[in-house]
Amino acid sequence: MTTSLPQSGLQLRSTIKPEGQLELSLVPTPVPALADDEVLVRIEATPINPSDIGLLFGAADVSTFEVTGPASNPVATARVPERAMTGMAARLGQSMPVGNEGAGVVIAAGAAPAAQALIGKTVAVLGGAMYAQYRAIRANQCLLLPPGTTPAEGASCFVNPLTALGMVETMKREGHTALVHTAAASNLGQMLNKICQADGINLVNIVRKPEQEALLRGIGAKYVCNLTAPTFKADLTDALVATGATIAFDATGGGTLAGQILACMEAAINRTAKEYSRYGSAVHKQVYLYGSLDMRPTEIQRSFGMAWSVGGWLLTPFLQKIGGAGAQALRERVARELKTTFASHYAKEVSLAEALSAESIAAYGARNTGTKYLINPAKGLAG
Repeated sequence: MTTSLPQSGLQLRSTIKPEGQLELSLVPTPVPALADDEVLVRIEATPINPSDIGLLFGAADVSTFEVTGPASNPVATARVPERAMTGMAARLGQSMPVGNEGAGVVIAAGAAPAAQALIGKTVAVLGGAMYAQYRAIRANQCLLLPPGTTPAEGASCFVNPLTALGMVETMKREGHTALVHTAAASNLGQMLNKICQADGINLVNIVRKPEQEALLRGIGAKYVCNLTAPTFKADLTDALVATGATIAFDATGGGTLAGQILACMEAAINRTAKEYSRYGSAVHKQVYLYGSLDMRPTEIQRSFGMAWSVGGWLLTPFLQKIGGAGAQALRERVARELKTTFASHYAKEVSLAEALSAESIAAYGARNTGTKYLINPAKGLAG
């Protein structure tokens, strides 16, 4: 195994204290001895995804963030409302590492041939605890990036790409032929549009701003509905009539949008119905909640018969459900189209310390389209 390994590296940790305070800090963490089948990756790019923010902030009130300490080693704190502490009980007092995915260079490896073969290679990794200078992980959990691919280009090749592909695969497996997606101008939403266009699948996009509508139409989206437009329900119903979409993936989670989508699906189906049924259409309508951009309770006002469901959808259980071969096929497509279909764009690249600045937290914490941040743990830090 390679010698002269670093003894420790900084890792971003999130802790919710029993007194109701969230603390984000950089913690020196020992670099572990490597098992034969493990490699040590110097992380050089790791995105801040909405799913990461969920663990990073917990149930903290983002308006209460305060940052203290020097810029090179800041500590960010925020208040967790008392009503939310019950939901945080399982993690109280635990210093939790953050970051689902990332990419970097393998700088050391265990004795196994598969691990040794990765030394000096640029790889992408999905395995948690990526907001760190170094990450030890099994060689078979690394995705070898194509030659000429930078860590920044490969940093987001798991969560968003596999989620977008998973949505399409779920649609097919459950017998639907078209789909609806909310918060559709996001990085993930743009990827989903490219997938659907390439695969000949009709996609109905729901956005909140005219500039988001323009962005999607600029990349070829045909059906884009603005939630804030006075004609939204009519526009959505027309799009559903045209596409026949009966499954939706909702990133907002809270509020009334899921129910509105189901109501418009029912209206679209009834527009061509041959006969009336007091129980509503027999066509099953499905909305999956996969995000929580809207933290309000989910409100469902039933006006769409009895053939409908609202449930949760997460990437990891989906990959487990389709099995190793199915998941590998999706990963291989991501690798082939990493610089085209699955290219990611970031508002800003920051170091670990800069990620805890008040300015950065306010920007990526807002979870607005176009504000995705990329952390480079190697930036501004001694190895």
